[in-house]
Amino acid sequence: MKATLRKLGRATWLQRVAGFLAAEFLRLVWWTNRFSYDPPDIYQRVEPDMPVIVAFWHGQHFMMPFLKRKQYPVKVLISRHRDGEINAIAAERLHIGTVRGSGDHGNAFHRKGGVPAFKAMLRTLEDGINMALTADVPKVSRKAGLGIIMLARESGRPILPVAIATSRFRRLNNWDRSVIHLPFGRGVIAAADIIRVPPDADAATMEALRAELEARLNEVTGRAYRHIGRADEGLRA
Repeated sequence: MKATLRKLGRATWLQRVAGFLAAEFLRLVWWTNRFSYDPPDIYQRVEPDMPVIVAFWHGQHFMMPFLKRKQYPVKVLISRHRDGEINAIAAERLHIGTVRGSGDHGNAFHRKGGVPAFKAMLRTLEDGINMALTADVPKVSRKAGLGIIMLARESGRPILPVAIATSRFRRLNNWDRSVIHLPFGRGVIAAADIIRVPPDADAATMEALRAELEARLNEVTGRAYRHIGRADEGLRA
């Protein structure tokens, strides 16, 4: 049975259907929630620093396509896993470009397309396109990895930590505590101050900036949930 389900999950037609349905559900959530911004002038503040590296926690990624504005193009890093294929189809239907690969560790980094993906993200930023990706260490929720710090160092582009929260949602009991946003509520797109990584950053500086990114992501996530009156969820998120 498990083998059959795995085979079915790799079926292209089923992935396309799932991606289509996911994208249209997310549109419904966007259209039926009253979204605000914190700070209200996020885009005006960040525009002089674009392109930026948009950082967010895994599990809070579903509504991130709606950060995009026509004048601010963006691509997102999505894994090559079959679940990633569905996410990629949904993202592209929502007019978000994709870079396919993984931020995994060790040999898996090469096997899962980590090196080509890193180079593709550098090219994306060089082309003036914002690059969005999760900050977590793979399979370790809410612990920022060094990969995103390395991308900032090598590209010379700053990191913008962001969080999106809605008043109506369901939280899954999985490793990243994924949030499924629901229609007919209130929402907020929140951003923290940008983080700059010097081109000559050594190991100690990189680790300090990794910890700072982790702290800012936790702060902006908590602030987003407080904004919609769910401060208790900010502690769990």
